[in-house]
Amino acid sequence: MDSTVNRSFLVHPKFNLTNHIVHGNMNNMKNPDLIKKASLGIGIVRSLNYTAQGILLPLIDQLVGPKREYPIKEFGQSLKLALPKVQALIEKDSDHIANGDYPLSVLFEETPLRHYARLPSLIQDAIRAHQQRKDKDAKQFANTELSFLENVPEYYRRNFHFQDGGYLSDNSAQLYDHQVEILFSGTAQIMRRQIIPSLKNHFAKSNGKGLKILEIGSGTGSLTKALALAFPYAQIISLDPSPHYLQYAKNRLKKFKRIDYLQGYGEDLNFKDESFDAVLSCYLFHELPLDIRKKVIDESYRVLRSGGYFGLADSIQAGDDPEMDWALKKFPIDFHEPFYKNYVETKMEDVVQGAFKGQINSDIHFLTKTIWTAKI
Repeated sequence: MDSTVNRSFLVHPKFNLTNHIVHGNMNNMKNPDLIKKASLGIGIVRSLNYTAQGILLPLIDQLVGPKREYPIKEFGQSLKLALPKVQALIEKDSDHIANGDYPLSVLFEETPLRHYARLPSLIQDAIRAHQQRKDKDAKQFANTELSFLENVPEYYRRNFHFQDGGYLSDNSAQLYDHQVEILFSGTAQIMRRQIIPSLKNHFAKSNGKGLKILEIGSGTGSLTKALALAFPYAQIISLDPSPHYLQYAKNRLKKFKRIDYLQGYGEDLNFKDESFDAVLSCYLFHELPLDIRKKVIDESYRVLRSGGYFGLADSIQAGDDPEMDWALKKFPIDFHEPFYKNYVETKMEDVVQGAFKGQINSDIHFLTKTIWTAKI
């Protein structure tokens, strides 16, 4: 990253970020150039913060074993390759904020005190996950009600990423976003919201008035929040299989009054035909077997109105960025992702084309690919 740009941004009196934060007028800035500089500076600092925390992961490997050969050196080599891509992503995100695709407020998530107070729990959970990975035990559900687990589809009855209780525990919901940001050097939120510009363009820069949006696999509400900020007058239905993650999202987003939370599965949507103007998802499809991926897309098509928008943001796939193909092979080894290998080898553009017969669009944003189309 260009440290000269970073320093000039932080100290130049016209663009002093601290000055704007202290005076509480970040969201009142009208100058696109100033907005871009502010978002760029925040994005860089945020990425550096999570990258520094990411050093904890190979250190824990070294401390608790079994030891891998040079894991810290391996981390450094990966980081060197990723940094230019991270910078390009942050710059792209800053452009979208300056262009009004979503507001500057998407960058503000929690206080530093709450953020850093979570670190001891993250370290403790990383040690637990390390042991679980060593034991190759991906089906621990000690804190989950068996009666609920019996009604969960087989593909969902596992500890993705070796999460504590999979996605079926409060502890997992509380730590998930922070863990993912560490994994991706503070770019996960940025990558998620790259689906919004195409959605914004589809509805001619609408503020959401009259729109009904369904988000499938909404998780902790990370993308949901960005959607609510970008489309403040839209009705948003937040659908997820996990009651724990839904409750976390509901608590987190309680100030937003136009979001409804429903427990359910994308392959079996309990909505009438042509109920929504837009259906989208984020980081959902790589955790589904192929037949379920197809069913989710078929259901999305069914509940969309004519001319409606369908979009997804998910992991890049084999060949999307040849420089990162190594990461696609490594990810399912380090993190329990049983359907990931099939996912990266089965182009989502082709899967989407199976239901949507119009033009399929896609774009790459570091480790995430966005795909979008319209129902014709």
